[in-house]
Amino acid sequence: MLEQLIQLDDTSSDNLKVQIRKAIAVAILDGHIALEQPIPSSRKLSQALKVSRQTVTFAYEDLVEEGYLIARERRGYFVNEAILEGRVSRSIASRDVESQVNWRDRLSCQPSQQKNISKPANWQSYEFPFLSGQIDPASFPLAEWRECSKQALSVLAVRDWTGDSMDADDPQLIEQIRTRVLPRRGIWAQPEEILITVGTQHSLYLLSRLLSKPGACIAMEDPGYPDARNIFRSHFDTVVAQPVDEQGLILDEKLESSDYVYVTPSHQWPTSVTLPLERRQQLLRMADQSDLIILEDDYDIETNYIGEPSPALKSLDQSGRVIYMSSLSKVLAPGLRIGFMVAPAELIQEARALRRLMMRHPPMNNQRMTALFLARGHYDALLKRLWRIYKRNWEVMAEAIERNIPSHQQPMVSGGTSYWIKGPDNLDAELLRQAAKAEGILLEVGEIAFAGPSGPRNYFRLGFTVIAEARIEKGVERIGQLITELCG
Repeated sequence: MLEQLIQLDDTSSDNLKVQIRKAIAVAILDGHIALEQPIPSSRKLSQALKVSRQTVTFAYEDLVEEGYLIARERRGYFVNEAILEGRVSRSIASRDVESQVNWRDRLSCQPSQQKNISKPANWQSYEFPFLSGQIDPASFPLAEWRECSKQALSVLAVRDWTGDSMDADDPQLIEQIRTRVLPRRGIWAQPEEILITVGTQHSLYLLSRLLSKPGACIAMEDPGYPDARNIFRSHFDTVVAQPVDEQGLILDEKLESSDYVYVTPSHQWPTSVTLPLERRQQLLRMADQSDLIILEDDYDIETNYIGEPSPALKSLDQSGRVIYMSSLSKVLAPGLRIGFMVAPAELIQEARALRRLMMRHPPMNNQRMTALFLARGHYDALLKRLWRIYKRNWEVMAEAIERNIPSHQQPMVSGGTSYWIKGPDNLDAELLRQAAKAEGILLEVGEIAFAGPSGPRNYFRLGFTVIAEARIEKGVERIGQLITELCG
């Protein structure tokens, strides 16, 4: 019976008509409905499902319009056989085949064995999500994004982005990044010096593939961003773990002997300290003297709460040695995957050609909507609104940590979107994470940020971009209690 194939869910975001339409369409495609028999009338199905007859009628009409059903006068609705044309017979299609291939012997590498950042997919259901790298869905500018989406779906706009643009990016987005985003960081670039990516990891992968000649050495911060380290280890012969202090990356002779250095100067990942101007200038001088190329990851745009944001390292570069990477997704939504890279035109040309081999270009519809969002001033307004929210959360978090985690010694920071916590020496942050999760608290273990096979286990991070201000104190207080219980 058809009604047995339809499971209505009161908690679904889809209304009843849509749920019925989806269920019938799936049943047709899976071959569960006989072709020669009429499906139940709208009256019978509505009675069986205990919904209004009008709801079922509208679902049937949608299915007719989409080609799943055919309405035959005085006989009812039948499956449209044409919808099944071109599909492999279920009797032919293979199912549950056990692989006879030893894939482990064939793999040149096993990225799944790397230490990766992980977060529960259902993090929004936790009461105290002290996470970074996410946004509060309630803060997403839905009305403004809808406005830009509608404009991007106009007849003229659709003609622009529906075609295959080969390796080109949306010129409107390039122009908005060039004239609206980069000048805020003190950077001036030409269109041919900008490449759109699907995020900073994509930029890093492209650069690693292009720059990793045999024997090449790249240095990066330790502790530092795990995804960057994993990418570098997959390409470079040598990855140097360069220590950081209360001012960020330490500049020494190890750095001078490297070919490349990856750095997060605005807010070092994960400590959030800012590389001071004097050290930035020293790094640039060292780059000139040692023929060093700098990969600047400006992931935390506009999150200074004390004083003005420091100029990007790229803005101080007089030799073309700094490759700048950033992302709009951190402000808009991580799921949009809109990032960009700024570098000399010669390098961008090769990165564009390599990107074409991987994916041609990021989706053009998202590029156009983002361009419109920037052009209409929505991005700047969103930055200001989020800055106010994050600044307040940053202040509340600092006070809560000082009261409830007395062992913590935070280096001086001027902003960021998380706090880097050093617990007691005998703290196992993984045990803390597990105990906290059981009480609805999510935090990030710090060991993954260190380069060694087993880094210090008493560090953890508390992000504040998605947690409500009113819950910060209670959540941090409970974390402090759990540390006491675990450490004695």
